[in-house]
Amino acid sequence: MIQDFGNEEFPLAYLITFRCYGTWLHGDSRGSMDRRGHNIYGTPRIAPNPKLERSDTARLNRPSVNFDSAQRAGIEEAIREVCEYRGFRLEAVNVRTNHVHVVVAAGCSPEGVMNAFKSYTTRKLRELGLLSPDVKPWARHGSTRYLWKPYHVEEAIDYVLYGQGDEPPSFDD
Repeated sequence: MIQDFGNEEFPLAYLITFRCYGTWLHGDSRGSMDRRGHNIYGTPRIAPNPKLERSDTARLNRPSVNFDSAQRAGIEEAIREVCEYRGFRLEAVNVRTNHVHVVVAAGCSPEGVMNAFKSYTTRKLRELGLLSPDVKPWARHGSTRYLWKPYHVEEAIDYVLYGQGDEPPSFDD
């Protein structure tokens, strides 16, 4: 099926997800992605593999990170500040103990938006005294889903606010 996204340079919004350091490793029972062919849309995840997970765990160079309620509130506050400052339209945010979901409309690349979120949230937590200067809380990169149609945006908002525990919608029709 050929996707018709019109002549838009940017989608209506993005579903951006980023995880805390060390909380979802390759081989995990949930499956995982990598940069060697398992991150292409529609391809399967890396199958659960306890040996691979143990290997990745052994390579961690610092403890994994999980957030408490005060840290989660600080992260949400920082995301709202980023959106206001940069003129992004925040559609939904859900800060979990080990990851963050955001639906946001922005006229730039989702990687830039995600990097801004990570930078601002880290700085905010340190300013609030909720994260020591030596802790790097975020895993490398994250997930950036393009939402081209209004109902994709609606599905993503519903998933972020109410659907935790389920697979995200496909956004491919």
